[in-house]
Amino acid sequence: MPAAETRIKIVLYNPMAVFYTMPLALMTIASSLDRSRFEVVIVDARLEPDAHRRVLEACRGALLLGVTVLTGKPLKDALELSRKVRAAQPDLPIVWGGWHPSLFPTQCLTDPAVDAVVIGQGEQTFQEAVNRLMASGSKVGSLEGCPGLSFRTAEGRVVNNPERALIDLNALPPHDYRLFPVERYFALKGRRQLDYISSQGCPYRCAFCADPAVYKRRWTGIDADRMLEELMALHARHRLEEVALQDELFFVSRKRAEAFMDGLIAQGSPFTWTATLRADQASRMDVSMFEKMGRSRCREVLIGVESGSPELLKRIAKDIKLEQVIAAATRCAEHGVGATFPFIIGFPDEPEGSVWQTLQVAKQLSRMSPQFHVKLFSYAPYPGSDLYRSLEDAGNAQLPQSLEDWTSFDFVSSRGPWTTAAKQELVERFEFYAHHAWGERRTPLHRLLGRVARWRCEHDEYRFPVEKRLIERLRGPHEMA
Repeated sequence: MPAAETRIKIVLYNPMAVFYTMPLALMTIASSLDRSRFEVVIVDARLEPDAHRRVLEACRGALLLGVTVLTGKPLKDALELSRKVRAAQPDLPIVWGGWHPSLFPTQCLTDPAVDAVVIGQGEQTFQEAVNRLMASGSKVGSLEGCPGLSFRTAEGRVVNNPERALIDLNALPPHDYRLFPVERYFALKGRRQLDYISSQGCPYRCAFCADPAVYKRRWTGIDADRMLEELMALHARHRLEEVALQDELFFVSRKRAEAFMDGLIAQGSPFTWTATLRADQASRMDVSMFEKMGRSRCREVLIGVESGSPELLKRIAKDIKLEQVIAAATRCAEHGVGATFPFIIGFPDEPEGSVWQTLQVAKQLSRMSPQFHVKLFSYAPYPGSDLYRSLEDAGNAQLPQSLEDWTSFDFVSSRGPWTTAAKQELVERFEFYAHHAWGERRTPLHRLLGRVARWRCEHDEYRFPVEKRLIERLRGPHEMA
C-alpha cells in the first residue's frame, strides 16, 4: 500500500443525534472505496467534542466532504457544518446522502453549501462520484450522467441524473468496522452491542413509511453464510454481547433467516441478537422457526402494529390483521423471545375511538409476557410517504416548507397537529402504567406500583396520575422505566 500521504483524502461526517447507532451508512460507502488509493477520515459529532473544527482541519487537502443526513436535528447540524466548510473552502465539493437528501434532492441543492446528493443505495454511486471528481480536478460538472445522483451546476441549475438500479449487497465488499472506534460506541451504549445491516429496502407498502419512495419496494440481502462469517470474525475481535440487525425488515427471506439461525445454533450462538419482523410474516412461520429464534438467542423482535383499529390499518396500508399480531406474540412468548410493539396515534382523520382500540390491543400484548413492551408514538408526516404526499397534495399548511423548516422536525418524540394535548396526555399516562403493570418488578416499590398500575389499566382509569407524578418527582421521569 502506498504511504498514507500519497492517498487521496475523503472526509465523511456523521451529524449530532440523540442515539448512538454506529454510522453504518458511512461505513458501507467507505468500505466500497479502494483503501490503497483513498484515505478515509470519518468524524462522528456524537464522539467528538469539537467535531466541526475537526472536519474543517481534515478537509484541508481533501477531495470532497461527504455527509449523511437524517431529517430533524441531524439535518440542522449537517447544514451548519456544510456552510462552515463552504466558507472556509469554497471549491471543495460537498456531497450529501441519506434519507433526507434521497427524499428532497432538489430542496437540499437549493442551499449553496450542498453541491450534490446521493439518492438511495449509495455504495456504487458514491464510488463513481469520487472517481469522476478525482479525474476532473474536483469539478462538480463531471457528475453529469452519474446514475443515482443529483447535482447543481455552476449556473445554479439542478440536474437529476438517471436512477441507479438496486445492487445485490453480495456484490459489495464486507463492512469494514476498523473505520471507526467500535469500543467507544460500546461505551456510549453501555453494552457490547454491535449494529449491523444485512439488507436494504422493504417490499411492503405502508402509507406512513418513506422506504417505498426511496427503494421502490425492492429488497436485497446479504447471504446468511456471509453474515455469519463476518459476525463471527467481529465477535472474535470485539467479544460481542449482542448484534442489533438494523434492517428495515430482516425476515423478508425465510430461507435466509432460517439459514442464519441454523448457523448461529451450530456455532453455539455466542451473542444475542435483535431484528424486525412483520406480524403477517410471523403468521406464515411454523413452530420450528420460533424454536430456532429461541435457540439462536434472538432476544427481541420489533413487530410494528401501528393501530388497534382494523379500519385504520386498512387506511394506512399496513396489510396485517390484529389476529396475526396476537398469534405472533403468542409464539414469541412460548419460545422466550421478547418483542417491542410500536403503535402510532394521531393519524389525520383518525376514526373516533381508535385510540381506545389501540390501548386495548396494547394491554393485551403487555399481559402476554414481561419481555413484551409497547411503544406509542404520535404521527408525524415523514417526507416521501403516501400519507405525506396526500397531505401535501391537499395543501396542508402544517407541513414544513423549506430545508430550514425540516431542521426542527422530530418524527420520534414530536406531537403531530392531529394529536390533541388530551390524547397525548392519555397515551403518556397509559405507557407509564402499562410498563409498571406487566413489566419486571425488581424492588418492593416496583411491586407496589405494579399492583396499582394493573388496577388502573384493567379499569382504563388514568385520571389523577398521582403515582406517576410522585415517581417522576422522586426518581426522575425515566429512571423507573
